[in-house]
Amino acid sequence: MTVFIVAALTLRESARRRVLRALAVLTLLLLGLSAWGFSSLVSMEFDGAQLTTGEARLVAAQLLNLVMFGLSLIAALGTAFLAGPTLAGEIESGAALAVMARPVRRSAVLLGKWLGLVAFGGGFVVLAGLAQCLIVLATTGYWPSEPVTGLALLAAQTTVLLTLGLLLSAVISPMASGIVAVGLFGATWIAGVVGGVGKVFANPGVIAIGDVSRMLLPTDGLWRGAMYSFQDPGALARFGGPAVKGGFPFLSDTPPTLAYLAWCALWVALVLGVAAVAFQRRDL
Repeated sequence: MTVFIVAALTLRESARRRVLRALAVLTLLLLGLSAWGFSSLVSMEFDGAQLTTGEARLVAAQLLNLVMFGLSLIAALGTAFLAGPTLAGEIESGAALAVMARPVRRSAVLLGKWLGLVAFGGGFVVLAGLAQCLIVLATTGYWPSEPVTGLALLAAQTTVLLTLGLLLSAVISPMASGIVAVGLFGATWIAGVVGGVGKVFANPGVIAIGDVSRMLLPTDGLWRGAMYSFQDPGALARFGGPAVKGGFPFLSDTPPTLAYLAWCALWVALVLGVAAVAFQRRDL
């Protein structure tokens, strides 16, 4: 019962933070710009000829992945700075000491905060992503092949980053935890792009950079799975070639395997467990 009470309080507190307003403004700005861009796509010309319906849909599918990455970046920034003050901020302000003075287990408080943040972050990504898909459908007529899977993977990516942010907030200051979480998110994405370039040149050492980074922090692996779900099924056949498959950062050639998804779930459980231990040992 304590876990769900803390989760509800965390969810309500998250909705009141100024970070939510910033997230809303950035998201509305992104959706507005994408609506204008996708509506202009239909009337675009290439080499003096207007794009056919099929070409426009193919371009729209790739641009959708680009916009979805922008959405995931906004979610990463927002959720990282939401998770930071959740523990570290309350410890610094003394609010955690008032709560822990009662017969409440720290692990229950941590789990409740995690559930509240996951509900908030996952709900935000799903709603914003669904709105983006509807904008693309209304302007270009394109609808992703597996939108439910793609949105679920984006929510999972947010969960991974929230869990990391919660661990960091248990050991360092709120601002530092947010900066480190976002920095690791960006570094993992760049490592994934580097690994893709390694595929182009068939360099096992460079390929390993992307593979290892996706294991250490699964955000990029989940993102590439989401891209596969949002892109046009014929995109790989139309573009073709290992260079495009590996080197283009907004095209994914394979969906995530069940083994990788199982590793992501285990990763979240392990990091959450480490966060519980760190929070248990921290002085309030």
